[in-house]
Order: sequence, then C-alpha cells, then structure tokens
Amino acid sequence: MTKIDFHTNVPDKIAYTCRLVRKALTTSPDSRIVVLTEDRNTLTRLDEALWTFSDPDFLPHAKAGDPIATQTPVILTDSEDADLPHHQILVNLSSGVPSSFAKFERMIEVIGSEDADTEAGRQRYSHYRKRGYALTHTVSGKA
Repeated sequence: MTKIDFHTNVPDKIAYTCRLVRKALTTSPDSRIVVLTEDRNTLTRLDEALWTFSDPDFLPHAKAGDPIATQTPVILTDSEDADLPHHQILVNLSSGVPSSFAKFERMIEVIGSEDADTEAGRQRYSHYRKRGYALTHTVSGKA
C-alpha cells in the first residue's frame, strides 16, 4: 500500500519541490521520482527551477515522454495519463487525487499556504484516510 506524506503550509511549492528532489537524490541516489504538476505553466517553471535553484547541485530530470526519461531519476509531467518509466516516489503538486497514485510506493503531497490549496489538500487527506492509507503530516516551510 502506498505510503502518503503531507507537507503543508508550503509558501513556495516550486522551491520546496526542488529541495525535496535534492534531498531524495542526496540521501538515496537510486531514488526514482515523478513530479505531477497542475498545468503546463507550473511544469515549465519547475523544469527551469530544477536547473537553476542551486549552482552546486545537478538534479537530472526530464519531461515524461522525452527519449531520455527512462534513464533519468526525475520525471516531470502535467498529465496523469503519461507513460512513466518508474513508480517509486510521486510528488503531487496538483489539486486532485492522482488516478495512478496507488502504483507508487510513496507519494508526497505538497500543499501551499493559499486557502484554495489548503482546502483541496484537506479533501485529499480525507479521501486517503477513508481508504485506509498510512498518512503522515509535516507542517513546513522548508524541506
């Protein structure tokens, strides 16, 4: 069963996700991560941020469908229907319950500090809890 972690009250979801990815790849270099964004604009911003947020860090990533995606530890997508080469960790930046989340070993829900994002996060938390998933909750601002 998928382990689900909620990280809430996140002021900048893009920067926070970059730090999560860096931490995962640093502590476990064999990590395989998929980041699901809400839309193409967020996907583009995250793609750019992963290249520029920290000069000494190299965080290899590709968009779903890219020819090198199967060789890359971090896949970015804005589509739940994307063909994904791995299902270890899913980072959900979207406002809904990802249809394929149960294929992943672990999912991290990143919830912003805006009211609409907080409410959508509460609804997802309730959805998973009612279905018996193991949930953890971290109130944060930094990864």
